Amino acid sequence: MGLTLLTGACNTSPDGKTDAANPFLTEYATPFGVPPFDRIAIGDYKPAILLGMDEEKQEIQAIVDETAEPDFPNTIVALDRSGRLLSKVYTVFSGQNSANTSDEMQAVSKELSPLMSAHRDDISLNPKLFARVKTVYDRRDALNLTKEEAKLLEETYKRFVRGGANLSADKQARLRELNSETAMLQLTFGQNMLKETNAFRLIIDNRDDLSGLPDNLIATAAEDARNAGQEGKWLFTLQNPSIMPFLQFSDRRELREKIFNGYISRGNNNNDADNKEIVKKLIRARLEKANLMGYDSYAAFTLEDRMAKNADHVYKLLREVWEPALAKTKEELADMQALMKQEGVEGELQGWDWRYYNEKVMKARFEIDETAVRPYMQLEKVREGLFYVANKLYGITFTEIKNIPLPHEDAVAFECKEADGTHLGVLYMDYFPRASKRGGAWCGGYRQQTYEDGKRVAPIVTIVCNFTKPAAGQPALLSVDEAETMFHEFGHALHSLFKDVHYYGVSGVPRDFVELPSQVMEHWVLEPEVLKIYARHYLTGEAMPAELARKLDLSSKFGQGFITSEYVQASILDMDYHVLTQIPEALDILRFETESMNRLHALPQIPPRYRSTYFNHTMGGGYTAGYYSYMWSEVLDADAFEAYKEAGDIFDQATAKRFREYVLTPGGIDDAMVMYMNFRGKEPDTTPLLKNRGLK
Repeated sequence: MGLTLLTGACNTSPDGKTDAANPFLTEYATPFGVPPFDRIAIGDYKPAILLGMDEEKQEIQAIVDETAEPDFPNTIVALDRSGRLLSKVYTVFSGQNSANTSDEMQAVSKELSPLMSAHRDDISLNPKLFARVKTVYDRRDALNLTKEEAKLLEETYKRFVRGGANLSADKQARLRELNSETAMLQLTFGQNMLKETNAFRLIIDNRDDLSGLPDNLIATAAEDARNAGQEGKWLFTLQNPSIMPFLQFSDRRELREKIFNGYISRGNNNNDADNKEIVKKLIRARLEKANLMGYDSYAAFTLEDRMAKNADHVYKLLREVWEPALAKTKEELADMQALMKQEGVEGELQGWDWRYYNEKVMKARFEIDETAVRPYMQLEKVREGLFYVANKLYGITFTEIKNIPLPHEDAVAFECKEADGTHLGVLYMDYFPRASKRGGAWCGGYRQQTYEDGKRVAPIVTIVCNFTKPAAGQPALLSVDEAETMFHEFGHALHSLFKDVHYYGVSGVPRDFVELPSQVMEHWVLEPEVLKIYARHYLTGEAMPAELARKLDLSSKFGQGFITSEYVQASILDMDYHVLTQIPEALDILRFETESMNRLHALPQIPPRYRSTYFNHTMGGGYTAGYYSYMWSEVLDADAFEAYKEAGDIFDQATAKRFREYVLTPGGIDDAMVMYMNFRGKEPDTTPLLKNRGLK
């Protein structure tokens, strides 16, 4: 149950390999104890994971066989510290399987999925182990525990109960089956989505069909085509840095339609990667699990442990935002439809037209477009900007590390230090898309912060993105959205780097709180003082002109109707699936999605940000009945940034100190709302959010 720590306790893996042959089975002889990525072969994972499972089983058995009366050290702490080798290996495996996978690695993942599910259930459903945990929990008031210890005990007991420890034997047996089935379905969904994303290719062989596209996108498409054996042509894919600017700038409407339909049809092509049946089986399995646990719906089971507490609170927030967003979207549509008519294009504006005409209206209204901004958004300079913000707020520094194993050759590594020079952790950053990397952006880790023998074990954090990849010899120039994404994921990284807890079981926070540290960082991206640091022309080094910065700020709220609507639609769709209390045998996934959107009176030109068959946040696990969390956290982050504005300084040291102390450092030792109120002194409201999005 614990997470990544180093171990040297094992000498031989199940396939007979010795320590020297399998890098996981010895201490890492690397700078800062990072994984020796350059020495790890795919064949090393399975035997080390199997050995880790066996080792943890022995550790659990030792707790169960303990003859002394159950107490906090011999049961709760021992349990929290178990599974060190397994976590050490699996953390690397899961991280690499997301960022640098292969057919061989995905096959290993499918093989390990049911084994890991059964292993977790063997622990959660061990009656003797739970009996010891319950004995300690029932005596909690007499144990004189610290706040952190009390929280660990509470969370450990709750995890067993929510894992089915109180169910009858027959229900536990069915729960095991459902857990295994769900794990495999989620894994298959994600693998299908990656396959579908990589399968689509729009190849252009006529230069005239590149009309409207920016030079950097054309150059990258030419290089991608050359790498794909299509010399002299241009290749566009469903990776966001390719499709989104294509939809935004291409003058060829029929090509926009083709790539748009390819994007929204992923997982819905009636082939071996079709996800419709996967979704049906997932929804059904999750509901049955919730019913086994005594809940009417999977949302009820899941939300009980989050800030929102129940579906009514989630729907209330989403509807508060939906109504003004829909009204704003209709205004945007009218403006774009008028421009479309003015240009002599007949018919109604369609989904593949939205980004294209949105860009045109914005350019006309604010005399600005993305191509004017990108030259001032060189990736390395944006990174300097976020390091500057972190230093101004918290005094920390980031220094690039050379000669260190990297999770991929494209990645770079940095050492993070406190103002006094104390080592805080290692940060990897991996920027560009590739076929072996899943889509989107995320922050993960190869080792979690903890304490060992009274000494702090520093975290190893990774930020993985899919930014626009430059053509050979050209600099990487980001869009404003990509710059915001870098700041966002960096906020997650700071949360991991600043965390200071002694037990793994209290390291996490509720899903609908976890986006607060990341989203609050986005507020600094367009602040004038920060722009002066990083927004410099990649050729001349000149700062972004004040007039361009002003236009950028004015335009930042433009198009928020669309952005908010597609997000809320996806959040509602996620909730609608998981509040179901009965699921028809003949559930039609596409019809269900359509009816969900019809109830909102959503515009047909705007599909949910993620449609059912490629909605990996919820169907792949992680944000199941939880995609609303970004909006829930945005209420918090918008209100939190108000604290800096109220102090009269976006780098106010007292405010930053409180945010670090009460939000970034404690892990899950306190209730999430208590942590927020400790920082802010009051509960948040939605007004700053609506103002930030230009909806009020």
